[in-house]
Amino acid sequence: MDKFNKWKLSRSFSDAFRGLKVIFKNETNFRIELVVAVITILFGFLFKISHTDWIAISIVMSLVFISESINSSIEALSDTMSKDFKINIKYAKDVSGGAVLISSIASLITGLVIFIPYVIELVKNILA
Repeated sequence: MDKFNKWKLSRSFSDAFRGLKVIFKNETNFRIELVVAVITILFGFLFKISHTDWIAISIVMSLVFISESINSSIEALSDTMSKDFKINIKYAKDVSGGAVLISSIASLITGLVIFIPYVIELVKNILA
């Protein structure tokens, strides 16, 4: 890899990390989703979930972060194009918001399917 490609790669990572910093700073929902993800990870360690469960949790958490990032990008671009009401901009914002909702619901269902058996087992052990 020549120096130019290394510089390009380094710049790419720098831009990506800046994007994460910006979305964390500007988007309340992203911060809430991050807190939920951290709590989920802590519960994963607490319950010693399986490797397969970790894979599922990682995928759905990533899906939520990705959809939230795309939604925020669409909203920012839409607001740059026009502050006036435009039906196509409303459509784009609503659909991207719906994608976040779908990924969040999928994440919640996945979390419940994974963690409920562990919680039931914990309750059984406490009551025994």
